[in-house]
Amino acid sequence: MANTKSAEKRNRQAQKRRARNVNVRTTVKDAVKAARESLSTQGAAKSGDAVKAATRTLNKAASKGVLHKRTASRRISRLAKAANKAKAAAK
Repeated sequence: MANTKSAEKRNRQAQKRRARNVNVRTTVKDAVKAARESLSTQGAAKSGDAVKAATRTLNKAASKGVLHKRTASRRISRLAKAANKAKAAAK
């Protein structure tokens, strides 16, 4: 429990940031899940938009500091690798 005014303020700020971070993380998870599902069902041709959207949300999360930049980069790399694999399998 906060004992000083500054500690109470920090607690309020932390709660705001946590709520924002949870929202961003959920958005990222949904975007990546949608991209992976579109890769498995639609193939590489039609799933390009979903992969692009997931990449955009991952980059935004990294720029806001919700995800570490290397974590975002690794996840983007894995998505791109899966998209390229699906594209090669479609040929």
